[in-house]
Amino acid sequence: MVGPGRATARYGIDPAPGGLGLVQDLLNTISAGMPRQPDLLDDLGSATEWAQLAVAQWSTATGRPAPDVTLDPAGLRALRSFREELLDEIDARLHSPEPDQPSEAATNRGATPSRATGATLRLDRGGSVHLDPAGTGTELLVSLVLAALFEAQLTDVGRRIKTCRNPRCRVAFYDRSRNNSGVWHSVRVCGHPTNLRAHRARQRQAG
Repeated sequence: MVGPGRATARYGIDPAPGGLGLVQDLLNTISAGMPRQPDLLDDLGSATEWAQLAVAQWSTATGRPAPDVTLDPAGLRALRSFREELLDEIDARLHSPEPDQPSEAATNRGATPSRATGATLRLDRGGSVHLDPAGTGTELLVSLVLAALFEAQLTDVGRRIKTCRNPRCRVAFYDRSRNNSGVWHSVRVCGHPTNLRAHRARQRQAG
C-alpha cells in the first residue's frame, strides 16, 4: 500500500486508494484532530511543501508523471477557498437530513459550478479513455482533485471519503467498511470517547 500523504499521516490513518488519496490529503491540511494539528495551508512555505509532496504521492499512487505545481499568494487563497467548499459539500452530504437534496452551500451558489478547470480526454492504446488534468499552479492542483473525484463517482467510491463525525475533529478518512457505515476517522480516538460522553449525559438526564 502506498503510504499516506503528509497531511493524512499526521492522524495515523491509511490513505484513500489511487487519486482519492490526494483529495483526502487536501482535506486533512486543515487544523484538525485531537490534539489539534496546524493548518498546512496557513502560509506559502508550508503549503508549497505540502503540495509538492502530495503531488509526488499522487504520482506514486496513480502511476502518472508528477506535474510541477507552483503556488503563489493568490493561488494559495484560492486553494484554501476550494478546500472549504469541498469540506462543506462533504459535511452536507454526510449530515443533511435529506441527502438527495442539494446542500445549502450548493443552493447559495446556484447552478453555476463553483470551480471550472481545464482537462483533456485521452484514448490510450488499450482503448481506455483517461481524463488528464491541465493548467498550472493551483488550477492544476484543483484539476487533479476534481479529476480524482470524477473518476471516483464513476465507480461509486467517492462517497467513501468522509469527515469524522466528532465535531472537535473533522479529520477526513476513507471508509473501508463493507456497507460504508463508518463515521469516525478512528474509533479509539474519537468513537469511544464521544460515545462515552453521550452515555454519561444520558445517565445524568435519567438521574
